[in-house]
Amino acid sequence: MRGKDKEGKWFAAPNNQFKFLDERERGNWLSYLQLCLRLSRAVRRLHAAGLAHSDLSYKNVLLSPTTGQVCIIDVDGLVVPERFPPEVVGTPDFIAPEVVASSHLEKTDPNRALPSITTDRHALAVMIYTLLLLRHPLRGRKVHAEDPGEDERLTMGREALFIEHPADASNRLSPAEAKPTELPWKDPEALPYTITGPYLKELFDRAFMEGLQAPRKRPSADEWEAALIKTVDLIQPCQNNDCAQGWYVFANTTAPQCPFCATPYTGELPILNLYSQRGDSFRPDNHRLMVYSNQSLFAWHVDRTITPNERLAVDQRSRVGYFVQHQGRWFLVNERMPALRNAQTGEDLPIGSQIELKEGLQLITGKDPGSRLFHVQMVNG
Repeated sequence: MRGKDKEGKWFAAPNNQFKFLDERERGNWLSYLQLCLRLSRAVRRLHAAGLAHSDLSYKNVLLSPTTGQVCIIDVDGLVVPERFPPEVVGTPDFIAPEVVASSHLEKTDPNRALPSITTDRHALAVMIYTLLLLRHPLRGRKVHAEDPGEDERLTMGREALFIEHPADASNRLSPAEAKPTELPWKDPEALPYTITGPYLKELFDRAFMEGLQAPRKRPSADEWEAALIKTVDLIQPCQNNDCAQGWYVFANTTAPQCPFCATPYTGELPILNLYSQRGDSFRPDNHRLMVYSNQSLFAWHVDRTITPNERLAVDQRSRVGYFVQHQGRWFLVNERMPALRNAQTGEDLPIGSQIELKEGLQLITGKDPGSRLFHVQMVNG
């Protein structure tokens, strides 16, 4: 575009999106959740091999917001324990606080923190936060020193402070200082990080509060992947066709609405609460599936032993059912669940059947140990 290669930071800041990207290239919020999920998966595989990238940032990640695809590049700084030591410290904005704070020391100094899997975890958390909320989690308005260089070292180092810290608002962003194209993203009151849902909120708390100066407390890539899988299941299409983001995490409140355009949800919505068998009883999995018209049900929803990752068998990648709304009533269409049955009546629900979703309905997905129970909850917006 205009003789330039697209840069990752164009997709991670509202002003850059408006300045450099055609509207058709910006993607929507669901596609950003999907690419964060795939990024976490790629980092998880890297770390599982005992390797660290050492320079995770939007400069070293190719991403496509319109498709949700992502690819990690520039592995010339790959850290291989006992074979290839760290050669780079990372890219500003993504370097872990302990690395910034000790950067003045020699590499051979035992007090010098160098890139590792734990510093990758910090960079991954920053990437996910930045891509979903289009602002940096540590760059706020707090000034630590008159000298710009020293202020930068403190802001990103030993004095680093989460801009949305609930107990310390001194680094909170000021919307009055933001450009019009940066709003509402640069206003944490209008778009707080809690809009990402309960699973990501918990990990952001750990990454930018508990784990900011305690590397071992940072969430792993595996935890980010699992949380993003559950978060995608909470997504709901905005009922405003002109909403720029198109999707949002549905908050199970008395008055749910899209946080991006403030359009309230109207109508009846089924929620599937997922339970798994533990011994002789079913226990909650802390996992919900928000239903929308033509949404698919997959193997990992009906069997807790299946995880949606690179190990999925071919037959596990196709949906097993889908949801449809007809004349104000919601139905689950059984496509590939031969043992589906009504848990309350024992009635078999064969392939091809259409099951109306009503408050309190309980469905058992099979007879295997990993089979789930769906408890249906109906919410009226």
